[in-house]
Amino acid sequence: MNLQTQLEQKLRQALSPSHLEVINESYMHRVSPGAESHFKVIVVSDLFEGERLLARHRRVNAVLADELAGAVHALALHTYTAAEWAAREAAPITPSCIGKPGA
Repeated sequence: MNLQTQLEQKLRQALSPSHLEVINESYMHRVSPGAESHFKVIVVSDLFEGERLLARHRRVNAVLADELAGAVHALALHTYTAAEWAAREAAPITPSCIGKPGA
């Protein structure tokens, strides 16, 4: 199982999201082709109701603690309640990495 799929499964199990995207953005960085080290996570969950942004991020980080201690170098988190997601329906676009050649 690749790392992206593993992240998706763990987040689905722990957060029961109504919307989840786990995007491998490693190609945007100075890494080997096929690397799985930089991810963007967009997650919408009822569990985030009443939680501040920091608490949401801590919750996700706790779920992915093993991966963050190992293979995952960077994790961009975009955590929303259903109402927040309905009002926005898109996460911010990830900027290019300034360390990547040609960027």
